[in-house]
Amino acid sequence: MTAEAQGTLRVTELRQLAPERFELGLSDGTSLRVGLNQIADFSLFAGRELAPEELAGLREAAALQRTKERALRIIGQRAMSEGELYQRLTEKGETEQNAAAAVAWLVGLHLLSDEDYAALLVRHYAARGYGRRRVEQELYRRQVPKALWEAALAELPEPGDSLDRQLQSRLRGADPGDRKALKRATDALLRRGYGWEEIRTALDRWREQEET
Repeated sequence: MTAEAQGTLRVTELRQLAPERFELGLSDGTSLRVGLNQIADFSLFAGRELAPEELAGLREAAALQRTKERALRIIGQRAMSEGELYQRLTEKGETEQNAAAAVAWLVGLHLLSDEDYAALLVRHYAARGYGRRRVEQELYRRQVPKALWEAALAELPEPGDSLDRQLQSRLRGADPGDRKALKRATDALLRRGYGWEEIRTALDRWREQEET
C-alpha cells in the first residue's frame, strides 16, 4: 500500500517565498504555506513524509502563524484594544481560537495593552477638546474593559480652560442675552461630552467677562 493510500503525504517541493515564508508542495498535488518556525519545528524538507496527524498539526501551526502575522500587521496600522483586534481578526476569517491566541501572544510580548491604549485614548480626546462623557463613549466603543476606565480618566485635565476657549470661539461677538446663540453653544458642548453643570459654570465666567 502506498504512503498516499495510508493517508501519508510526501513533501515534493520546498520553495521560499520570502525571508521567513515558504510553500510546500505535497504529493497529492496540493500546497501549503508555512513559516520558518514550522520548517524548524516539523523538520520539513523535500522528501519528508508526513503522517495524517503530523500534517494536521502542521496545518494548525501554519494557520496560527498566519493569524499572528496578520495581527502584527493590523496593530502596525493603528493602536487598538485587545477586543478590537480580536474582532478584526475574526471578521477577516480567522478562527476564534487562533484570534484569541494571537491577541494573548501580543499581550505577552508587551505589544498590546488595554491599559496603555486607554491612557492614549484619554490623552487624544482631551487634546481635541472633548469632555469626560464623550471620552467614556470612545472607551466603550473601542472595547476597553470598564475596569480600566477610572485610572485612565483620572488623567483628564480639568475642563475649565478647554470650555472657556470653546465658548469664546463659539460666542465671539454674541450678546450675553442672545438665547439662541447660547443654546447653540451649549448644545454643541453637550454633544462634545461636557456635563451641564460644567457648561453652566463656564457660561457664568463668560458672561462676567463680557459684562465687564
